[in-house]
Amino acid sequence: MLSLPMLPLIKRKFPEASITVMVQSYTRELLEGHSCVDSILLYDAPKNAAEFVRTARMLRREHFDAVILPYPRFRLAMLAFAAGIPMRIATGYRWYSFLFTTKIYEHRKDAKKHEMEYNLSLLSVLGIDAATETPHFELPANAAAEASVEEFLASNDIRSTDRFAVLHPGSGGSARDWSAARFSALGDRIHASMGLRVIITGGPNERELVHRVARGMTRSPVECAGRMSLTELAALFRRAAVFVSNSTGPLHIAAASGTPVVGFYPPIVQCSPVRWGPWTAKKKIFQPERARCPLCKGGPCTSDVCMDQITVDAVEEGIRELLAGEKPI
Repeated sequence: MLSLPMLPLIKRKFPEASITVMVQSYTRELLEGHSCVDSILLYDAPKNAAEFVRTARMLRREHFDAVILPYPRFRLAMLAFAAGIPMRIATGYRWYSFLFTTKIYEHRKDAKKHEMEYNLSLLSVLGIDAATETPHFELPANAAAEASVEEFLASNDIRSTDRFAVLHPGSGGSARDWSAARFSALGDRIHASMGLRVIITGGPNERELVHRVARGMTRSPVECAGRMSLTELAALFRRAAVFVSNSTGPLHIAAASGTPVVGFYPPIVQCSPVRWGPWTAKKKIFQPERARCPLCKGGPCTSDVCMDQITVDAVEEGIRELLAGEKPI
């Protein structure tokens, strides 16, 4: 998601260029129909040497002039090198950065700017001054996904005029999480005081978590874990009045969809909202103070306990402030 704004800048600078994006299978649908993407290659990490060689040969046959690796890993670096791509652009601070021909020297771990801005910095070697550009996230509309979401909502007695909130309690292990109990309490609160129906979303491996949040509510939320594709989730988020989540990919999808978002972030530099926060003006960010954590006491983060500093009252008030700029509640 945070590399998408690179695409229109490249296309504008090189309008005759053919742009291919290599992604994992489950994210492909987010790029299908994108105005700046000419082709998509699927990359699911080769399981053995034979698969690696086949992938490298496939890349070599494409005769790419350049490759940009916003999120370089050793295997990807080796693939680009083995494919003989003449210009290989990535960070200069990895131990395997010798495999890249053109390097940008920026440390990301100190989180001095947003991940998207770090990605755009890679374009400077192509003569693109991203600092003067307004980042643009393009999520192609998908009529089939929108129709599927409308059918899903109707089957759960949510009409086209009804307003609802989406709660996404998981993070896929990428961050410290606000507790399931607090998500439950928030769901009850916004249903009772704001009149918003509640839909709880999650990935295929988060069904138990989603069910735990739903079970903890006295109201009747709609559970939606592992039931929708990414384009369907984007359509669902676009219809929502607000999206509430830990730091995770769907938060960026919701932000790019134009939905007001609430994000929870741990007091860890590498997970900082400065680097990983949603790129939108319609947001409320909550982050505890590490120094107040009874376990970490200002040292390395060791649990989710610090996230309990974020109260349901504060989040409810944040949602009210967000929605005050949208529609009356």
